[in-house]
Amino acid sequence: MFTIIIILIVLLVVAAIFINAYQQHRAKLEAERRAEAAKQRTIVDETENVIMACANMPVSQRLMAILHQRVLNALKVIHDLNKTAETKQRIKDASEQTSPEDADDKIPSLNEFTLPDSDKLIIQYIQAVKKLRVVLRSEHSRNRIDTKTYVEEERHLERLQLKINVETLVKRANSALAANMLGSARQYFEKAINALENQSNPDEYTSSRLATLKESLSDIQDNLKSVNAQDRARKKEEERDELDELFAPKKKW
Repeated sequence: MFTIIIILIVLLVVAAIFINAYQQHRAKLEAERRAEAAKQRTIVDETENVIMACANMPVSQRLMAILHQRVLNALKVIHDLNKTAETKQRIKDASEQTSPEDADDKIPSLNEFTLPDSDKLIIQYIQAVKKLRVVLRSEHSRNRIDTKTYVEEERHLERLQLKINVETLVKRANSALAANMLGSARQYFEKAINALENQSNPDEYTSSRLATLKESLSDIQDNLKSVNAQDRARKKEEERDELDELFAPKKKW
């Protein structure tokens, strides 16, 4: 009888160990499932934000299709992890978007692209282009887009990012000029010129904009020299007046 009790106790302990291990394993799997679902939801949200930001930007239909496909892929993963009617409907809606294979691969021109007046929108543009390049690199590393597509779209995004950065600096420089802040304007123009000169593959925009900015910078430098010369002359005149007053004959009272 005593032996049977010991055996039962051992069996209960072993069973408890197995049950605990099973529960821990289930908890680990559930945590991993939730983490993966959260990761995919983040991908969906970030990509949809980029899609909205691209509405007024010169982005190809092919790249937009790549973004929609990225959303669709993430939604499918979420649905596999937790099947819901909402996710199923979103998958259906996303599936109706243009696929990368059917999208026009024509790269849009940047000639007509201009920055908005709102600084808030400009910041959104800058963030969107940076995110686009990250997404493009990620999709290429996962073999979801071919190398030719990646190279063409990456080159276009690089030029777009350059134009946004340069035109933002020019906008700030012109604002500084309007406020008669020649020193600040010169710094903005110099930064824009450096950005253009650092391009390994200059195009028509780079060349023409570089010539214009160098001319503007030269005008500012000439104005600064003139202002500095006037300041020196004024200070010299003030010092001379102080000396004349100091050594002037004292009046007798």
